[in-house]
Amino acid sequence: MPTFDDVERIIADLPEVTEGLRFRNRTWFVHGKSFAWERPFSKADLKRFGDETPPDGPILAVSVEDLEEKEAVLAASRRGIFTIEHFNGYPAVLIQLRAVGKRVLRDAIVDAWLAAAPETLADDFVASGGLHRR
Repeated sequence: MPTFDDVERIIADLPEVTEGLRFRNRTWFVHGKSFAWERPFSKADLKRFGDETPPDGPILAVSVEDLEEKEAVLAASRRGIFTIEHFNGYPAVLIQLRAVGKRVLRDAIVDAWLAAAPETLADDFVASGGLHRR
């Protein structure tokens, strides 16, 4: 079961990342653009779940390229990756760390970084073999 320590290790392998706070949640940025952040459920989120039990444990949000990519990610039905009403129309997905596999987590974080990074930085990372580090 991955933890935020695993998230930090994955992110540490990505170039030019900074960490800060956004909406009082730890957030990771590349060139000032956020790509991953801690995303606990708000009271409004919990209310929207109604009688359904919300995913438990730590939740990470990651950006995706666009809404079509979001649909593709969700359509893949990877265990632990989901969305909520608050994210409708927003290019990001949520990851339940207790449910996701480490490889799926790494892929989601790297994809989020690639979507947010400037094109030349992303191209250099891919060319350097950064995608194949495990």
